[in-house]
Amino acid sequence: MVLEVTNTNNVKVYTVSGSSLTRKLPDWLVKRKRRELQKDVEWTRRIELIQDFGFPEASLRLKVTPDGQFCMATGVYKPQIRVFDFANVAMKFDRHTDAENVNFCVLSDDWTKSMHLQNDRSIEFHNEGQMHFRTRIPRFGRDLAYHSSSCDVLVGGASSEVFRVNIDQGRFMTPLQTQSEGVNVVRVSQAHELFAFGTQDGTVEFWDPRARNRIGVLEPEIAGIVDPINGTRGGFEISAMDFRNDGLGVAVGTSSGHVLLYDLRQSRPWQTKDQQYGLPIKTVKWMEQAQGAYSPEVDSAKIMSADARIIKLWSVSTGKVFTSIEPTNDINDVCHMPNSGLLFVAGESAEIQSYFIPQLGPAPAWAHFLENLTEEMEQKPQQTIYDDYKFVVRRELESLGLSHLIGSPVLKPYMHGFFVDLRLYERAKAIANPFAYDDYRMQRVQDKLQEARESRIRATTKLPKVNRSLAMRLMQMQKGEKGRAPDSDSDDEQKRLGGRQRRKAQVQAATATAVLEDSRFKDIFNNPDFEVDEDADEFKQLHTPFKKMKLQGAKARADDDSSEDDMGIRDAVDVDESDTEFFA
Repeated sequence: MVLEVTNTNNVKVYTVSGSSLTRKLPDWLVKRKRRELQKDVEWTRRIELIQDFGFPEASLRLKVTPDGQFCMATGVYKPQIRVFDFANVAMKFDRHTDAENVNFCVLSDDWTKSMHLQNDRSIEFHNEGQMHFRTRIPRFGRDLAYHSSSCDVLVGGASSEVFRVNIDQGRFMTPLQTQSEGVNVVRVSQAHELFAFGTQDGTVEFWDPRARNRIGVLEPEIAGIVDPINGTRGGFEISAMDFRNDGLGVAVGTSSGHVLLYDLRQSRPWQTKDQQYGLPIKTVKWMEQAQGAYSPEVDSAKIMSADARIIKLWSVSTGKVFTSIEPTNDINDVCHMPNSGLLFVAGESAEIQSYFIPQLGPAPAWAHFLENLTEEMEQKPQQTIYDDYKFVVRRELESLGLSHLIGSPVLKPYMHGFFVDLRLYERAKAIANPFAYDDYRMQRVQDKLQEARESRIRATTKLPKVNRSLAMRLMQMQKGEKGRAPDSDSDDEQKRLGGRQRRKAQVQAATATAVLEDSRFKDIFNNPDFEVDEDADEFKQLHTPFKKMKLQGAKARADDDSSEDDMGIRDAVDVDESDTEFFA
């Protein structure tokens, strides 16, 4: 069993549900490996917080019921509703719908009563057995909320009106007329039952449910963001909002990626946070201090803000980031398990991600085992799921004679190449080059002979078998022999050299030492593919003294009393002072 862990700002975040396997591999490979993974001991012993905690393609919304015993989620494909039982850590049931879900509300303490806003302008009411009732609204909805005192369902959408459906009387009530052309967010405070409507004009309207009148308008301002048409305040929409339990605080998320914290008694925010991605805020939540968690701050509450890329938890009082989570897939919704350090993330992946943050709060009672599965399980296993396949590019397919298989199920396109079965690849390679094994065997024999020769005692400097001339010239430069002329007095020559020549020789010696001793250049002297063809015309044109240098080298080798070992060169080649520029 393993747990993936990240450590941001010294806060450990454990991934306790939702493996990275289905997010990184193609779908065809995942489905084919299902049966084989059942025999894998490491896979069978993995941690699965809740059985079948996910959807076939993606999850859209999820919420924990008020009693904290169930989790209701919606997803695709096909559009469906799933309820998960925490007591049995398994899925309780799933129910298919006719359209995708936009948002939903749980009406009872458990999962038995809920209402769902669908993307086909319909509102569905579900009970424990089936869909109880369905009605349609005049415009496409974007968000909904429930006012328990009046039994009104508030629906905001692509209209200036907020529609009211009274489920006690079973009819539409007079809608609430706003000052905006669209309402993106609808919220009801649990403390004083104040209505808040976040509009597409970037304002927040507050309504009194008793008088059904507007009592105030909040106009957030963000520095550097203005309306591109008239240059005034605006240029963003309200995309998320949440009331604090004390009835005074409200968090507002914008489409520009900013979160602003307000006190209802003031018109200016006391805290502004930028997500740094410029994406609309999808979820913003007040997170009060859980029992058992310690915080040195006076106001220990935190804000959880999430866009499509990242989830950030930061302090209400200071704005300092507590920790952050970056899933590999886009985020659709985030839900916090009350009074715990457990987070559920719905996103564009088959599995619903679960993260446990011990410093945020303890594990819930139904998952108390998470407290012990932390430090000793911080491991990152190596993924070996690609062992049975070979990744090849189009050029390699043509050399193997498999280019005619492009477009067939045998080749699986991936990135800039294809995945091909390893057995087919090896068979095609053997047919394309039948003498590959013989060449490999001869090369191994030559390598063994070279190793045996190198073990002999040598009295001279050994040169590599690849680019020997280059290595010899670099060794001469390293020893400072580059500036010397043959048959000349060394002391007199050093006296004639000026400071400029000496400095140049030192720089060349340092460069030669770096090339010879740096491991990044070892393939130049070991791999035959990097052999420099000194007989080529291009090489002779670039190095004009090459012919003279080659004659001097041949003369030096003729005077050398060497054995049959072709790797030893006894003496260094003398270089004329006129050839100095050749080694530069």
